[in-house]
Amino acid sequence: MEKFKKEIPYLSIATLPFIYLAFIWNELPEKVPMHMKINGEVDRWGNKTELIFMIFMLTGFTYLLFLYLPKIDPKQQFQKMGKKFTSLRLALTLFLSALAIYILYTIQNPNTKPTLIFPMIGFLFAFLGNYMKTMKPNYFIGIRTPWTLESEDIWKKTHILGGKLWFLGGLLIMATIVLEPQIQFYTFMSIVAVVSIIPIAYSYLEYNKLFKK
Repeated sequence: MEKFKKEIPYLSIATLPFIYLAFIWNELPEKVPMHMKINGEVDRWGNKTELIFMIFMLTGFTYLLFLYLPKIDPKQQFQKMGKKFTSLRLALTLFLSALAIYILYTIQNPNTKPTLIFPMIGFLFAFLGNYMKTMKPNYFIGIRTPWTLESEDIWKKTHILGGKLWFLGGLLIMATIVLEPQIQFYTFMSIVAVVSIIPIAYSYLEYNKLFKK
């Protein structure tokens, strides 16, 4: 019972999009947009029941994933994170629920362009960047390369650099709200490529230095 009480805040947040969907269900047409091109043109329609699965993948799957990660982590690193892991889990649950609700809102209001999706993702990048330096070595989340998993020192250095890049990249992605959708998309993809590739390359170079020593 005590464990269930601890899960109530996460479950409450994760179910908010389902509650919102139930509230607007009768207002939605049977066919709703499920995918859009870069320019905002709908290129796939689906039955509105597909929205239930979409929400589950955003909030339900993430909830279950972070519920069971500490139990299947062979090195028990998540337990060592303590409140840091709890705050990460809560923040991700909040973010994904907010994102799901916003997507449902844009579907409910076809004239509203989903221009806030990338800035919202940018906010998540900035948050994760600020969090990275506290992340312990593990097999599930973080910058997991063969070289960071080989050395705790390389893991720490890579995540300090990666945290700075993700935080800055997140701020830049948030700033794309002023751009046209097509330019916004390509800018987003470019930033993601930079903040992903540089830490990977850095971990390899640091491993080579360590190996030579």
